[in-house]
Amino acid sequence: MKIATWNINSVRLRINLVIKFLKEHDIDVLCLQETKTQDEQFPVQALAEAGWPNIAIRGEKSYNGVAILSRLPLTDISHLNWTGRTDCRHISGVVKGLTLHNFYIPAGGDEPDIDKNPKFSHKLNFIAEMTKHFSQQQPSRSILVGDLNIAPLAEDVWSTRQLRNTVSHTAIERKNLLALVEQGGWTDSVRAHFGPKEVLFSWWSYRARDWVASNRGRRLDHIWVSRDLASKVEAVTIESAMRGAEKPSDHVPLTITLQS
Repeated sequence: MKIATWNINSVRLRINLVIKFLKEHDIDVLCLQETKTQDEQFPVQALAEAGWPNIAIRGEKSYNGVAILSRLPLTDISHLNWTGRTDCRHISGVVKGLTLHNFYIPAGGDEPDIDKNPKFSHKLNFIAEMTKHFSQQQPSRSILVGDLNIAPLAEDVWSTRQLRNTVSHTAIERKNLLALVEQGGWTDSVRAHFGPKEVLFSWWSYRARDWVASNRGRRLDHIWVSRDLASKVEAVTIESAMRGAEKPSDHVPLTITLQS
């Protein structure tokens, strides 16, 4: 089974790009973040006609939003309201006996100071609540994907020295995300596949005139598997070329292939 995750930055704007990706890369399940649309306006019909009729959506107007698209049966659809908010940052479902958790963790604003920046405080609280949840309910036959908005390792950014005080790569965010992986019973399957020293990015800012030439990226998007699935991972890809598509998202898809 081939599963992908992608912060699409508006599914309605990029639905043709989504369908093209699904077909060309033979995807079974795609988890989207930042769909930015209310449920009734989600392009369900276009996806069903293209061969992905099983869809779980949780969206709101203009912001956030998560979805699971599947050409396989999708059951047990649910969500949790993290930090007490109903801001459409999580959805889960079961495909072929595997539980999928799709997350969009808050970006955290610009100032890495919880006293000056409520958005940063929200982000840290969100991660803390996830850590507590999965520590108490250790996952099995589960996959966690999404835009987690943190690049935890030096090899996940273009310059750890220059970004050490930048939200997404601050010491506290990095420490807390790695603790979530360890205490929550997860394996970072992307890093495990490529090894500890490979420089990996999944996001390049729109601000760069030439994202290829500057290559100032960060690995903000993740695929984790519960530890009982770690040996089942056959392949992992970061589809960097999608950043060069016409009217692209600033994130690219990540895929994982699991043994049946």
